[in-house]
Amino acid sequence: MQGSQLQRLVEVMDRLRSPGGCPWDAEQTHDSLLKYLLEESYEFVDAVHSGNRTDMREELGDVLLQVYFHARIAQDDENDPFTIEDVARTIADKLIRRHPHVFEGLKVDGADDVLKNWEEIKRLEKGRTSALDGIAMAQPALPLIEKLLYRAKTHDVELEIPQSMHGLADESAVGQALLSVIAWAHANGIDAEAALRKQAAQVSAQIAAIEAR
Repeated sequence: MQGSQLQRLVEVMDRLRSPGGCPWDAEQTHDSLLKYLLEESYEFVDAVHSGNRTDMREELGDVLLQVYFHARIAQDDENDPFTIEDVARTIADKLIRRHPHVFEGLKVDGADDVLKNWEEIKRLEKGRTSALDGIAMAQPALPLIEKLLYRAKTHDVELEIPQSMHGLADESAVGQALLSVIAWAHANGIDAEAALRKQAAQVSAQIAAIEAR
């Protein structure tokens, strides 16, 4: 029987990172690889949008490589080493804990209940008390704003958000409105990403101030 290709990938990465392997691979760090993790993730997104199954398989493999690469680097850490097996165990255990409707017989009415339970279990596991806990502030401004608004809603934080758009919102209308705003910013020499990131910082500060009351 053919051995596991996942185990084969472990062995390939070990060969590349070990003495006598690849000098470039051997000198990489978590920090040096971050740009590749982002790049490969975006390339997989493009492949999904194109519907090209060959590209999807290849790009997903590149994403998987980044996971294995980071795990192999972590294995060499002197203070707190871990392996790909530890990574897999951690995520498998998490999936079981956060799906009690599958593994423990908890009754749910649908996907909304599943998501609500996931967030509550996550909050208890991590001891989170703030809507801001665990939000990746380094992510692009648009998903950051969306995450902040989502967290504010799920934590019952009433935000004061400027309302400048009116009328029925659908995907096309929202897309056109965003395009218009970005074009407006570009025409006036404004970095739209930076401007939205500053607004995200203000929303974050607003949430913190409300929670501190």
